[in-house]
Amino acid sequence: MNDSTSLSPENLLARLDTAATRTETPTGLSDDSGKMVWRSWGNGPVLVLLHGGSGSWRHWVRNIEYFARDRRVIAPDLPGLGESDQPERPWTAIHVGEIVLRGIHALIGPETKFDLAGFSFGGMISGHIAGMDGAKLGSVTLVGASGLALTRSPTQLLRVRDKEGAEKMAAHRENLATLMIHDRARIDDLAVVIQDWNSDHNRFNSPPLGRAHTMQRFLEKATCRRGGIWGDRDATAWPHMQERHDYFATVPGFDFSLIPNAGHWVAYEAAEIFNPILREMLDRAA
Repeated sequence: MNDSTSLSPENLLARLDTAATRTETPTGLSDDSGKMVWRSWGNGPVLVLLHGGSGSWRHWVRNIEYFARDRRVIAPDLPGLGESDQPERPWTAIHVGEIVLRGIHALIGPETKFDLAGFSFGGMISGHIAGMDGAKLGSVTLVGASGLALTRSPTQLLRVRDKEGAEKMAAHRENLATLMIHDRARIDDLAVVIQDWNSDHNRFNSPPLGRAHTMQRFLEKATCRRGGIWGDRDATAWPHMQERHDYFATVPGFDFSLIPNAGHWVAYEAAEIFNPILREMLDRAA
């Protein structure tokens, strides 16, 4: 894949999309449910990337090519988000995790080992999958994961769907600064374009799934290598990061890494640090 630094946000996203292999699986446990859209790049050991709430595969735009050099990178739009249809009920993190695991098996086969990394809502779903029967995982890496029964300070976001043009883009920038990216200087046009597209295609209310706090018991019974990467100024965790550090210290072998001066969307804001850290975690699990 060619260097992308000179491409406009729209052209970069279109190029990544064109380079992907697109596949559809059901958004339920029956074949007649809606469609879940998957994209994959590259060849080699499988790395599945699950995006955050109100998001899409675009959350991984600064990570896909890095890992696709020597891995098969698979990134879905989670049910009810991006291009994927709503999941069948019940709308629980456990059920959504089962749907996603069924889709992974459809793409790579139920006996193929894979690594899994999930951001925010996708991290919560990843933690559930890690402890599910039939998950052939080498490792699971939580990235600013939601769904932990730990202290979280509330974040108040601006409404955007009642706005248009420059006013809407300004609201997106403010929301990115409030929740997603710590350093305002790193809120570039690409981040705003992704935020705008994701917001327009968000049809699933994911936060209630996290408030059920079912993820930790799945994570704790997982037998694969477990780890986590957080920005140390993640708005969903700061100023309570020590509470997360203390919890992960109780999970045997948990590999916890903090990236300084980075926020919730750490895989985007600090990709140049995040990518090598995740690669080292994956290499240790091999």
